[in-house]
Amino acid sequence: MTHTDTLFGQPTITLRNKEYPLYPGKIHHHWEAAALRKGFDLIVRVQDRYHLALRCHTCGKLHVSKLFVVMNNQPNCPHCLNEKRRETAAAAGLKFLRQSMKNRHYGDFRAPCGHTLKRQFELVERAARTGSGFRCETCHAEREANEARERGWELIGPDPKGNPNYRLYRHAAGCGATRRIARGNMQTGRFDCEVCGQSWAAAPSQVYLMRFIHPNSGTYFKLGYSRDPASRLRYQLGLPTHVHGEILRTVPFQTGRAALCAEKAIHKRLAANFPNAVVAPERFSVSCVSAL
Repeated sequence: MTHTDTLFGQPTITLRNKEYPLYPGKIHHHWEAAALRKGFDLIVRVQDRYHLALRCHTCGKLHVSKLFVVMNNQPNCPHCLNEKRRETAAAAGLKFLRQSMKNRHYGDFRAPCGHTLKRQFELVERAARTGSGFRCETCHAEREANEARERGWELIGPDPKGNPNYRLYRHAAGCGATRRIARGNMQTGRFDCEVCGQSWAAAPSQVYLMRFIHPNSGTYFKLGYSRDPASRLRYQLGLPTHVHGEILRTVPFQTGRAALCAEKAIHKRLAANFPNAVVAPERFSVSCVSAL
């Protein structure tokens, strides 16, 4: 609503719940013509010589615009803009609340869960077009905390190393140790505490280098990790009798997880430095090795 009043004896007008003093300067005809061409009626000058009150031809409501904008650009009616934002937000599954006071490109929206989200208007428009939804950070954090709590851990926060797939947890139901754990592993339970756990991740392990000599196709090398490399070579690989295999070197690690990390790092460097030396894993299946 709008109305005129007086403030300390000076006439005022209230626009969008804000009171503006009327400016007594002249309204030029070419100003009115410019406003009319752009969809507005020029009603009165307000605040100072640089601002005008305009009435929108679409919604019939008033707002304040700068004179420079009227003469050189296309004014935007904030009432129409907010109505469009409400419609766009509804199409994206949100409720538009207000434009951000700090950044005009962002707005506050109410999610179906009841929490308030701050989102860029452009992203909301894209979601309305494509049908993609928005994730509520509050609900997501609660889900992650519940996942950890169910497994006896406490979610501390994001990964200190910046990996978006990892989180930092505390072993609340055990020894109280903290460690980085992939969220996928927390969901499936495929991990253990390195301090008080009893799985492969906590048990001592070794990184090994093995050599295989095939009488027909040549010599190959395998890098891996295991709590018992000798057992891995003798029983788990399933090599045929005519292939000779031996362990060239082992390096002990305090935990299986530490051995796994070291093995992955070495494999990455080897693949980068000697890409032509990588042998496809299927060549070492039992049937393929027997046929070589």
